[in-house]
Amino acid sequence: MAFILNIETSTKNCSVSLSENGKVIALKEINDGNYSHAEKLHVFIDSVLNKAGVNMQQLDAVAISKGPGSFTGLRIGVSAAKGLCFALDIPLISISTLQSLALQRDLENGFVIPMLDARRMEVYSAVFDINNNQIREIEAQILDEFSFQDYLEKGQVIFIGDGVPKTKELISHPNAVFVEDRLPSANEMGMLAFQKLQLSDFENSAYFEPFYLKDFVVNKKK
Repeated sequence: MAFILNIETSTKNCSVSLSENGKVIALKEINDGNYSHAEKLHVFIDSVLNKAGVNMQQLDAVAISKGPGSFTGLRIGVSAAKGLCFALDIPLISISTLQSLALQRDLENGFVIPMLDARRMEVYSAVFDINNNQIREIEAQILDEFSFQDYLEKGQVIFIGDGVPKTKELISHPNAVFVEDRLPSANEMGMLAFQKLQLSDFENSAYFEPFYLKDFVVNKKK
């Protein structure tokens, strides 16, 4: 059996799960509207391990949601994951934040477009097919009424994530389905991480960096 600790901190949802052979057996998460990852993350890690009756030395790998998302949230999650991998001498696995978010909605036909709010009218998004294969690369894009038109003309398109409210204001199409109030969660990371473990698809723990997509910009006070 293979135990993987999964960490998701790319948004306001601080989420940790433990999976066994790809199946999540313990989950702890909170979205209190704040970025409380620094205070909650290690407590949640201890909680899921205790709930499952698994100790640190039994872990086969640590999986981290690599982004895009909050710069601070991603740094906290990646730092914790690296520390555990170094201390336990186990592999680090990275999971696309948008790919795991896409798995929150079953798809029988068409496309699913996970999207995260990136300020103003911009979102981080990607496009996946019914088999969770990514068919359009991740982009930081400014929305307008013609966004995703090519996919909407081909069939049903499910938009999911905290970028949905602003998308819903612009896009009006019979093939559009909007799923709000969803954030990335460690609950969907288990199988993706297990697949990478089986392929020995690991990151270099010393040099791995989150996928920020955009450069960090500090706004000066007026």
